Parts: sequence; C-alpha cells; structure tokens
Amino acid sequence: MRALTSLPEMAREAFRARVSGDPTGAPDWVRDIARVGSGPGWFEPDGVVWRVHGDLSTLVGGVAALLGQAAHPLALAGVQQHSAYREDPWKRLAGTARWLVVSTFGSEELAEREAARVRGMHATVRGRVRGRPYSASDPGLLRWVHLAFTDAFLAAQQAVGTDLTARFGRGWPDVYVRDWARSAEQLGTTDLPRSAAELAEAIAEYRSQLAPVPDSLRAFLAAPPGLSTPERVFYRGLSGAAAHLVSPTLAGCAGVPGRGRGGAPQIAVARAQLRGLRLALGSHSPSEEAARWRLGMGPAPAWATEDAA
Repeated sequence: MRALTSLPEMAREAFRARVSGDPTGAPDWVRDIARVGSGPGWFEPDGVVWRVHGDLSTLVGGVAALLGQAAHPLALAGVQQHSAYREDPWKRLAGTARWLVVSTFGSEELAEREAARVRGMHATVRGRVRGRPYSASDPGLLRWVHLAFTDAFLAAQQAVGTDLTARFGRGWPDVYVRDWARSAEQLGTTDLPRSAAELAEAIAEYRSQLAPVPDSLRAFLAAPPGLSTPERVFYRGLSGAAAHLVSPTLAGCAGVPGRGRGGAPQIAVARAQLRGLRLALGSHSPSEEAARWRLGMGPAPAWATEDAA
C-alpha cells in the first residue's frame, strides 16, 4: 500500500526534475522568485502572461517553439555550436525554463538580473555557418527567436490549455503578444508585434530567410534520449500535438503538418494528458507558488517551511 500511495509523489518529483533540474521543482533560482524583491515584476499578477506561462500547455508550446525556431539557419547554428543539448537536453530545458519563469513570476529586480545574465551568455554565442556570421546578441535574431516562441506558446494555450476567454475576454491573445514583448525588449530587440495578427505578419516576413530543419534534429525532438518508457509515451502525445500547432509559415521547413492541417485526435490526446498532469501536480507550479508568497497572495511553499525549520 505504501508503494502505491508513493507513486503520485514519485511522478511529481520525476517531472519537476526534468523541467527544473531539481526534484522539488524549487532550485535556487525558483527560491529567488520568493526572496528577491517584494513587489510585482514585469507582468500583472494573475494576468494573461502569468496564466499562459503557468499553464501546462507550455509543454506542448515548447516543442512547437523549438521546431519553429530551428527553421532559421543562424538560430539553429547558435544552438548546435554553443550548447550540449544532444548530450544533456534536460539541462538545456531547465535553462530555458529558468528564463521563462523568472521573467514571468520574479520581481522587477530579479527579472532584470536574469535578463542581464542571459545577455551575458548571448555575448559569447557567435560564429559562422556556411560563410554567414551570426551572433545571439543580434537584435534581428533575437526578434526571430521571440516571434517563434510567442507564436507557439499562444497556439498551445488556445489548443490544449485552459480557456482564458471567460476571464480576460476575446482579446486576450493580443494582450499576451503585447505584454510578453517586454521580455524580448529587455534582451535587446525592438520592433515587436503588439497583436496576434501582427505576430503572424512578422513571422511571414522571415520566409525568405528560412531553411528545412535537419532530419536529425526533427528526429531528436520527436524522441529525445533519456526518457523512461512511461515518459516516452507521454512525450509522444505532446509532440504529436505540437506538430499540428507550428505556424503555417514554418510548418513546411519544420517537416510537420502545422496549424490548420487537421490534428484533432492528437490535440485531444495532449489535452487529456495535461488534464491528468494538472490533477497530479496541483493548480500552481513551484515558481508561481513562490511569486504568490512574495506578493502575499498565497501560503509559503513547502520548501520555505522546511528551510525555516
């Protein structure tokens, strides 16, 4: 009986270790969300950005974003030449999650500190691919990464996430695009879209710069190494939905059907998977719990109680 009752907690720890690098879901940078600063951050507490990035639809959006971003040869070169994603994809995932959740839930002081850290990392990512120079600090390349990310996360929220229309009205996608632009501006890019329609137009403007995503990378994203059998089954459901959420502009290069090309069964599977995962994990992530505690909107996280003891 004890073994059976421990299964949900084991599943939670395994999931949190994947996405944050810590089985508690609260590595030091999550704890900083509670401890650094005292007021709101870049985004309205319980606002649209909080609700999109606090939703498990980000698991699907993340896969779709990687497929789309990789269609730009210079963005892809930066990842391939300056990261160990093939050797340790989960460490890279945790690094991406850090930027996302600290920017979203951290105080203004912490978010600015995190932006400076990322700008410092970008300054070292430069090189050439097929005779073309690239730099991760290039405003145009930063803009591209932001556009593909925003499009994917918005599409995932609309397809497999909690419906936000009743809470924020029909215009919430425009609010998300407009508000989340602040994060990219802090990294050094400009001329960002302020609505979902402008976002689609901005992505289409890159069409001539794109190229097919290598088969090896598509295979890697479809089945990353190191997953247990249950994790592989779960991930297959998420990636199946992601393939149907990539922007139509990028889908051909990414080698996937893309948005608006069927996919109802795959999307339904992912939606059911995420519904079950929400029940297992609870209503708020450790990052959001830390932010709510900092702002006096919720109780202390379990780790804070343990630290006090």
